[in-house]
Amino acid sequence: MRRFDFLSDNIGYMRRIVCKKGGMLLYLHEQSIMSILGARPAARAVLRGDEKHPGLRGYTDFFPYRCGTVVIAELWGLPQDPEPCASNIFAMHIHATGDCTGDMEMSFSSAGGHYNPKNCPHPAHAGDMPPLFSNRGYAWQGFYTDRFTPSEIMGRSVIIHAKRDDFTTQPSGDAGDRIGCGVILGLR
Repeated sequence: MRRFDFLSDNIGYMRRIVCKKGGMLLYLHEQSIMSILGARPAARAVLRGDEKHPGLRGYTDFFPYRCGTVVIAELWGLPQDPEPCASNIFAMHIHATGDCTGDMEMSFSSAGGHYNPKNCPHPAHAGDMPPLFSNRGYAWQGFYTDRFTPSEIMGRSVIIHAKRDDFTTQPSGDAGDRIGCGVILGLR
């Protein structure tokens, strides 16, 4: 089974529902998304964990789409709270600098703050992305954003935080320590 087969089935199901109401726009949209996901991404960040999370690894791919970007992230080795009602949700942001070094006080501190070219309050930074939902240490997500294009974020970094983003606290959502980092590099 290919990685995107289930996405195609879900989009196909949504297409059938919309088509019953008379719309064909989503069918065209489905074809565009599937052709993008079958293509090579324009940029990728290969993620690694900090010293406390050496098993954390993964990637985030960035595909140009219309006036924005389709983002696909896949990670393994996220910390797992074994409690049955633990959230196991992790913030994921694009940070301003493409540097995954750090210091004694903070892992990956050289990545700087959130990518925020329009100087917006949190969570309206261009670098604010949906959180990762871990399933026994594994997370996969895909989404579309028009806050940036792949070319605008090349040379920046993707940071995974130890906690979920509260989408309120300034300037960065009280997302906790930086536990993973990857520099966004062009692939095309």
